Amino acid sequence: MSAIAYLNFDGVAEQVIEFYTEALQATQVKKVKFGDMPQDPNYPLSDKESAMIMESSIEFAGGKIMMSDLLPSMQAVMGELVKGNAMLISLVMEDKQKLEEYFKGLSAGGHVIMPLSATPWSSCFGLLVDQYGVGWKFNSDAEQFLDAIIEGNSSKLQ
Repeated sequence: MSAIAYLNFDGVAEQVIEFYTEALQATQVKKVKFGDMPQDPNYPLSDKESAMIMESSIEFAGGKIMMSDLLPSMQAVMGELVKGNAMLISLVMEDKQKLEEYFKGLSAGGHVIMPLSATPWSSCFGLLVDQYGVGWKFNSDAEQFLDAIIEGNSSKLQ
């Protein structure tokens, strides 16, 4: 089993896929548009809706993100999309150079909340919100931090 972040967008998923493909140096990108699927003649999609992303995935450095656009009819059932801080995508990797590359790529056009830096809990930690309103957390030492605190040995963090 895998737990994978799945992001919904309001008609801009194709742009997000292009942005993330470059920023995360994607190794594989898959996407299907709503228009690629057989249509119900009783509920035809507009040209705009047909061009929206129904399902996609981006793979990079052992990670994977999936995303789609929410059609207006889907939003009527699921609720309107709201950008916010209820979720962050956390990139945890020991390769600090790669973490810096991802941070730089994803921060383009976005807002850096905390630049990558050494903290008491990580030798390389940072936070940003990308230009599409998605929050990202970068951490080179997340597992070591958790293990040290759980084991009651916070002196390992110094």
